[in-house]
Amino acid sequence: MYLKRDIGESLTTFTSLRFASKVQSKRTLRHRVTIGVGGNLGDVKRRFEHLFVELRRERRVLVVETSLILKNPPFGFVDQDDFFNSIIVLDTDMQPSVFLDYLMRLEKKFGRQRSFANAPRTLDLDIIFFDNRVIQTDKLTVPHAHWHERESVIIPLSGINL
Repeated sequence: MYLKRDIGESLTTFTSLRFASKVQSKRTLRHRVTIGVGGNLGDVKRRFEHLFVELRRERRVLVVETSLILKNPPFGFVDQDDFFNSIIVLDTDMQPSVFLDYLMRLEKKFGRQRSFANAPRTLDLDIIFFDNRVIQTDKLTVPHAHWHERESVIIPLSGINL
């Protein structure tokens, strides 16, 4: 069940037992990673719940905290349904390139197909921060480019204790 709250003309937030929560654990892993989670095809909120369960099953990942879910209009290619976005903070022992490959496998598992930039998608997983590192490779840019300009990141991130 979700609690819904309109926060603007085109912005709505949703909270649930798993989203907008802190997860208690005595276990810690080496790296702290903040990921952006998004999607706009199918039952996205349900997919987020399944993603949460999938992340909890992975021994190399520890879910630390989740943000609320934000429903917001698309940008770039705007002729598509609104997006749902959230932030998940994780601990992991994986290095950045290995973690990126792990996220891409998760996207594929949840039906992600890459057709064109800003296309509709079942699940989009982006590394926003990886520890306090600055990474610039052909495959990965951290911090995520333009994260600070996007409501889809800023609003969910505002409730997270980094």
